[in-house]
Order: sequence, then structure tokens, then C-alpha cells
Amino acid sequence: MRHAKGRLVTLGILAFGTVLVSVSVKNTYAAAEPSWREGHAIETRPPELESDRPAFVGQTRAPYHATSPFHVTVLTDRLHAPWSLAFLPDGRMLVTEKPGALRIVDAQGRISGPVRNLPAVHYGGQVGLLDVALDRDFAKDHRIFFSYSEDVGDDKTNIALARATLDEKAGILRDVSVIFRALPAVSSTKGANQGGRIAVAPNGTLFMTVGDRSSITPWDVAQHLDSDLGKIIHITADGEPASDNPFIGRAGARPEIWTLGHRSEEGLAFAPDGRLWETEHGPQGGDELNLIERGKNYGWPLVTHGIDYSGEKINGGLTEKPGTEQARYYWDPVIAPSGLAFYSGNLFPQWHDSVFVGGLRAGFLDRLTLTTNDKVRDEEPLLADLRSRIRDVRSGPDGAVYVLTDDGKLLRLTPGQ
Repeated sequence: MRHAKGRLVTLGILAFGTVLVSVSVKNTYAAAEPSWREGHAIETRPPELESDRPAFVGQTRAPYHATSPFHVTVLTDRLHAPWSLAFLPDGRMLVTEKPGALRIVDAQGRISGPVRNLPAVHYGGQVGLLDVALDRDFAKDHRIFFSYSEDVGDDKTNIALARATLDEKAGILRDVSVIFRALPAVSSTKGANQGGRIAVAPNGTLFMTVGDRSSITPWDVAQHLDSDLGKIIHITADGEPASDNPFIGRAGARPEIWTLGHRSEEGLAFAPDGRLWETEHGPQGGDELNLIERGKNYGWPLVTHGIDYSGEKINGGLTEKPGTEQARYYWDPVIAPSGLAFYSGNLFPQWHDSVFVGGLRAGFLDRLTLTTNDKVRDEEPLLADLRSRIRDVRSGPDGAVYVLTDDGKLLRLTPGQ
């Protein structure tokens, strides 16, 4: 064992060629960012939009608050561009790898071979095999849902949502069928802003994010109801528009749309109270945490707390507009949020009322404390000393927090001393 910057590091057992590494973390933040101080915002740089002002107190730059020490176990570092994970009833995990592999990983970090019979995946840029989620009745029907980018001809791709039965013992998917395809398809060279996060509602219906798939201005497709791009869609487990969708019957509108005005949504999760939340990438500045409500317009690109990558203001620098929703919280400059999870365990009492957001650009896992009026009370970056892009985060059935990183790691966070 060795000590390094306040951390106790021990090497564990060898599992399928992967060394399990345990890290007891007392204060990784002080080691990574000496300027982070209790009660002060962690972000001190000026906003990208010089004229930016929050719409309400606490909408951005919440004060830093350190909570529980934690212990990090690296279950494996041998995954290839992992994107999402879901827990099976026995505690094992389904993990997607963006190039096109679905694997089963056990609690010791042992990785299965690729699950067979996965559809062909278009991989490039931000697209590939994306999210995976279990049916509410998985214990009975063994059904899963997964999203991915597929080739549709004429050098175009779209984001598809598929359903299949998982035969865990045989390591194969059976009865695979695509139940939804986001329209329109776009050029395969546009591998950005894909969306693809899935959330299964308590009633078994499905929500999925669809990014605007655009890398150039004006990005206005997110405001068009005849397109799935820049939307959150809501469908049944058979792929039909859910009966309570807000735009059913409106001329020219796609009936599966639940909300509009999104850019690149890479986090989607239900809170313990049953409400749906989302995180999305802003342009240069203005990443968002949103409370998602039926039929509402979340503003992109009419309003944003960021600027274009060229440095130009978007829509004159407008940050508020009647008829559009304000983010419950935003980051400026960006953290590039990916993955979203509400803590539901008992191992960390201080993390009750916490929501976790992965940071790709930031290189940390952001813990936010939500108040009863849906505002962020404080913010605590975790895992900053690893300097890894955080791709996904989940609250595990054992009360631990599980994290996927772009460099192939699966981490488990448990209480430390």
C-alpha cells in the first residue's frame, strides 16, 4: 500500500486480468483544487456570455459544501468507451460500450464477452451504442431496452430505440425489434448532439432524449414539432405514442413528442418523487439541469446562457423569453454533463436529497443538493483527482454509487473514513 495526497491506495485481487484498486478518499478536492473553499462557488472564471445573469438566486454557482469521505473501488479498467450501465436483479450490471458491445459485469469486476445478436451499430463521433434500461417487469419477462445509432441508407443515420429479451445464461439477445426511430435521419457525418438517454416510467412507458443532431447554426430544428430532433419523446413499450402526450392531434406535430427546445441531452432520470429530470449540453457555456414537464418548451436556441463556438451571441444573447422554461441550474463555463442519478441508498446519509451529474469536460462527478423548492443548495465535485471524463452515474441497489469513465473504468463509491 502507499499514501498519496491524502489517499490510501491498496491493490486488490486479480479478476480476468484486471486489478481491482481501492482508494480511500478523505479530501480529494483539496488535493485537486486548492482554491475550492467551503461556502464559495467552485467556478470562478467569468461566464462565456459576458452579459449573462441568472434568472433567480441560486440558478448557478452554488456554494461548495464537502460532505462524506468515501472509498473508491476500481472494479475494472478494461471497458472500451463505456456509455451506460443498468443493474440486473442479482446485482450484476449491463454495460454498453459505444463501439457496439453489450457486456455483463459482476460485482468483482469480471467482464463477460459481448452479448450476441446486437443490431449493427453506427459508431463515430458521439454516436454508437448508447443507453440500456430494464423493463419494470424484467424479473418476469427479461426484457431490456437500448438506444443506438443506425445506418438507414443514403449516408444517413438516426437514433433508434430497440427492445429485446436478454438470455443471460446463453449471453444472447432474443426477439430483437426496433420500436422507435427518431425522424428525420441526418447525414452520417453529423455525429454530435445525439441524445439517446432512456428513462422507464413507473407505469412502464419510455422516455428518451433525442438531441438536435446539429453541429452548425441555426439549430432551430429543436423548435419544430414536425421533427423528433431536439426533443424528449414518450412512447409505450411497443413503440406507440403514449396516450397522454401533449401534441397528439396537432396538425403537423409528431405525436411521440413530450417536450421540445433541447440541444444535447445526455442525462435523464426519475427522482424518488416520480418527477422526471434531465441534463443537457449548452453550446459554449450554459449546460443545464432541467425539471421536465409535459408539453413545455426548454428554449433552445431561442434562449441560452451560452454563446456560439464562434464567440458570437445566439439570438442576441437572450437568456429569458416568455413561453420557455428556465433551467433549475446551469453551469457556465461548461462541465459537459453526461449521466444523471438521484441518490436512493442508505450508505451515505449525508447524500440524501442529492443528485449526481457526470462531467465530461470538468473531469469530476458533481453532487448537487436539491431543496424542496427544486433549487440547488450546494455543490460538491467528487473524483476530481482521477482527472477522468465521467460518462455515467447510477445509485446502486446496495447503496453505493457507481460511475463509468470514458477511459474504461467502472468505479464503486462506498463510505470511507
